[in-house]
Amino acid sequence: MSSSDRRAFFLTLALLPLAGCGFRPAYGPGGAAEGLRGAIRIQAPETREEFHLVGQLERRLGRPEVPLYDLAFTLQTREQGLSITGQQEITRYNVIGRLDFRLVRVRDERIMASGTLDAFTGYSASASPVATLSAQQDAHERLVVILADRLVTRLLAVGAGRST
Repeated sequence: MSSSDRRAFFLTLALLPLAGCGFRPAYGPGGAAEGLRGAIRIQAPETREEFHLVGQLERRLGRPEVPLYDLAFTLQTREQGLSITGQQEITRYNVIGRLDFRLVRVRDERIMASGTLDAFTGYSASASPVATLSAQQDAHERLVVILADRLVTRLLAVGAGRST
């Protein structure tokens, strides 16, 4: 048995239990993402963080041509100092975020999914104000990407797009 034949055999054995439980890939035909891709109109961003959040959601879900759903959200972020030097200077920060969301079907205004997601990331302050500002902005952008990805995962998990 050649190496590639063995890999195919073991892959088939590994996937066999999933076939019996009704497993379907989220992005495959009939998967949870099928009803959501290009079907969600996301509220317009008002802040820099919201702009990055909407951008990541549109990368994952596509822009709507004929929106079937409206996605409303509230994004809150705050910073928390973690590491303090002997001179009382903070050198490490956590950026903590909370995303409240609600996915509503346009046709009948039925709430298809709603909830709250939390995440955090961090950055280090340095002697250079420019480097610190850059690290801070990067941390905020990473935070909203994490929250957007968690939101997409939640929507796929609840199968929000299946009952259109």
